[in-house]
Amino acid sequence: MHLADGVLSAPVLLTSTALSVAGVAFGLRRLREEQLPLAALLGAAFFVASTIHVPVGVGSVHLILNGLAGLLLGWAVFPVLCVALALQAALFSFGGFAVLGANLLIMALPGVAAHHMLRGRLGPGVAHLQALISGAACGVIGIGGAALLAGALLALSGGRVFSELIVLFGLAHLPVLVVDAAIGAFTVATLVRMMPQALASVRS
Repeated sequence: MHLADGVLSAPVLLTSTALSVAGVAFGLRRLREEQLPLAALLGAAFFVASTIHVPVGVGSVHLILNGLAGLLLGWAVFPVLCVALALQAALFSFGGFAVLGANLLIMALPGVAAHHMLRGRLGPGVAHLQALISGAACGVIGIGGAALLAGALLALSGGRVFSELIVLFGLAHLPVLVVDAAIGAFTVATLVRMMPQALASVRS
């Protein structure tokens, strides 16, 4: 899902960077001390999962787990993914620093959406099937939302120039969506069964 440097127009880059900076600032204010171990774990999981990627045109396809991270962290997913993306840009040249704000917005905003859309479904005593569905929905919202945002930024930057690439980008993420949804379903169902206290922050 990393977009490469030099693809997006200057207005799109500046706008997405400004929105990401606002998201990081708000996320840092919402990040509580007791969330730090979980934030570190999810950041590391994202870093490792997205390191294995397949180049597609001006971007790449890989696992993100942004919906799951967003569900558990809320707005704090912005600073967590920001650190991971910055490290990937510095160590592996994935994406790039100029496009860091756009890539962060693409991956973190759907995570926040997953949090607000699904947190009400994970109350005390939630059924196993409901946990599975909510976890799978994390993958659908996270990957689907990221693909839509990436396509929107490309469309705003190049119009019809990127039309075929946008379609290819979306289709290439369908298998990733399925895998991400399966991981989310397994993780949330396991947390509900074995560590329900880990979901306490989801409802706050």
